[in-house]
Amino acid sequence: MSSSAPAARPRHRELGLTDAEYDGIVTRLGREPNPTELAVFSLMWSEHCAYKHSRRLLRLLPTDGPAVVMGPGENAGAVDVGDGLAVAFKVESHNHPSAVEPFQGAATGVGGILRDVFAIGARPIAVLDSLRFGEPDSPRSRYLLNGAVAGIGHYGNSIGVATVGGEISFEGPYEHNCLVNAMCVGIAPRERMVRSAAAGVGNHLVLLGALTGRDGIGGASVLASAELDAASLAARPTVQIGDPFEENRLMHCCLELLDRGLLPSLQDLGAAGLSSSASEMASKGGVGIDLDVSKVPLREEDMEPFEVMVSESQERMLCVVEPERIDEVIAVAERWIVRATPIGTVTDSDRLRVLDGDEVVGDVPVSALVDDCPVYDLTPEPPGAPLYAAPPRRLEDDGEIGDTLLAVLGSPNVASKRWAYEQYDSYVGSRTVRRPGDADAAVLHLHHDGGAGAIAVAIDGNGRRVACDPYAGAVEAVLECARNLACAGAEPLGLTNCLNFGNPEKPAIAWQLTRAVEGLRDACIALGVPVVGGNVSLYNEGSEGPIYPTPVVGMVGRVPDSERTLPSAWTEDGHAIALVGPFRPDLAGSELEKLRGRLAGWLPVADLEAQRAALVLVRDAVRSGRFASAHDVSDGGLACALAECCAASGLGARVDVSALVDEAGSLDAALFGEGPGGVLLAGAPDAVENLVARAGSVPVRVVGSTGGTELVVEARGATVAVSVARAREAHERTLPDLFP
Repeated sequence: MSSSAPAARPRHRELGLTDAEYDGIVTRLGREPNPTELAVFSLMWSEHCAYKHSRRLLRLLPTDGPAVVMGPGENAGAVDVGDGLAVAFKVESHNHPSAVEPFQGAATGVGGILRDVFAIGARPIAVLDSLRFGEPDSPRSRYLLNGAVAGIGHYGNSIGVATVGGEISFEGPYEHNCLVNAMCVGIAPRERMVRSAAAGVGNHLVLLGALTGRDGIGGASVLASAELDAASLAARPTVQIGDPFEENRLMHCCLELLDRGLLPSLQDLGAAGLSSSASEMASKGGVGIDLDVSKVPLREEDMEPFEVMVSESQERMLCVVEPERIDEVIAVAERWIVRATPIGTVTDSDRLRVLDGDEVVGDVPVSALVDDCPVYDLTPEPPGAPLYAAPPRRLEDDGEIGDTLLAVLGSPNVASKRWAYEQYDSYVGSRTVRRPGDADAAVLHLHHDGGAGAIAVAIDGNGRRVACDPYAGAVEAVLECARNLACAGAEPLGLTNCLNFGNPEKPAIAWQLTRAVEGLRDACIALGVPVVGGNVSLYNEGSEGPIYPTPVVGMVGRVPDSERTLPSAWTEDGHAIALVGPFRPDLAGSELEKLRGRLAGWLPVADLEAQRAALVLVRDAVRSGRFASAHDVSDGGLACALAECCAASGLGARVDVSALVDEAGSLDAALFGEGPGGVLLAGAPDAVENLVARAGSVPVRVVGSTGGTELVVEARGATVAVSVARAREAHERTLPDLFP
């Protein structure tokens, strides 16, 4: 008998490269790559860094607008908010690391997005987060939720940046692959904004910040470029470790260096570490870079050159410095107790050369790493059968309306997230005008920065609705975010997005991604909102299947007068309540449909022009100063929106929805159906009458008035009454009860 050991797996496959991609590397180099070069290629050609399955599709998105200061391609986007100020913002994912180790995965996700913002010269002033987990009756989901929320709070609170908004959702398809998307907003004088392109042959490359270790090697870039499996979940050593206090010093150091005009360019070291930062800076500047890994300050001894190049150790930045200004840069860094180490030079070679002292250990054309990486065409096809199982039934169809309201209001997706956001400091920095739970969008004034008025920021998405119809669901995500801004009186200036999807090599997932991007494009064009940046996170699936397709949208808008922003809660008895906008509720994709154990395969398509007109009307109404509260109709439908206003204020309301029942076809659909377009505005009766008179083509229904201790809903002779106290208890108790 003879036996033979299985053939060793080729090294390039272990690093995530296909045979064809490896052959492409050999062709571009004219030889076999050495180990350092192969490691660098494997990360630069990973999905996370190269966007090789989404790059062509993303060109569909509109990126131009009158307020755009920086668009896609920089560390963050930026828009002009007047008074010589620009607001930088971006959203990014840290999904796979968070599924492996939720505390550090989420914490370093916050740290990374903060660096993206101050890398272009903006001071971070706010963080928002969009989180998705499996159903909360799962011990794993509760573990991930608890760890992620704690990690976000730890990093944001420690560094002194307010966490001002976000969302948390629970769905079965996120059980094994949670989503942790973090958004940062920063402010800067417009003229201080800096780009990442390396320039000036002979200039030095200086590494700022923390020591380089083996933590994170193969981390975000590899984890985010393949499906999660048991081996991935055992990969805790690859998850980066964050230190918010180191980052705080690094941030202040970088901002002072930029204030002094000492840095022609600055780049964050995120996924793929020095490999990515150096090659991208060189590509954007049309130059070459020589890096000497022997000069990189190390946390661990005997690190190989490839380990130094691919390390994802946190709290590091790479900057270009003119030779005559090196001493000034080092002096500023020493004052902030930040390491500043010259490790390379800008060259005219158009190559990335990696040296270990006098030895060249890597020599690669920059274009081969960045500009000439493989880009694949998607092969989208609608699924021939449902991709997702129906959710478990938790509510019967024939329940009493009052009981149904309390059940939907207390469902994990609709229930208050106070348990989470009270772990975050939302006031640090003293800019916060509207905080989580207070209004539909966070509002931050610009007075500290020499500006007038304020900005409003929001982040939104609904994966279950996108699973029903990727195009319509993506349109709704944009509309929801814009509607939240309108409730604060803000006009959107720019949008950032994070596209969280499964394996794009599968035709059904490619179809979801394609249709969702088309929906984002059409909604942005209709509203006149440019996309200034974003992130793509693919391969979010495991043995149980893909996640729901989840495009997350973040938006920034301008508010002329921060004193006229409105809370979502009623403010006094006797105010009239108007339902404003082209709201056409339907149970398809709704929270009630989910609780009843069903998942629709379609959504109604929104009339984008009608939606745009309604947003303008709501925004102008809020800015008029004649209304007291504004709240959009979202998860859980009209009944839950009304109940949320009651619970937040302690005031009841009496409404009649008979006309809406006729339009929706049933009382259930009128009360719990979902869809874009609805906003509840409350104010003095004469203000509402004036709104009706000038609404034009925008529907405005006067549905009732505030007052009393109950929410009373009437429809065609039927009356449902729920006490405000019971509504508040249902809304507030769900998450605290998960963590007694």
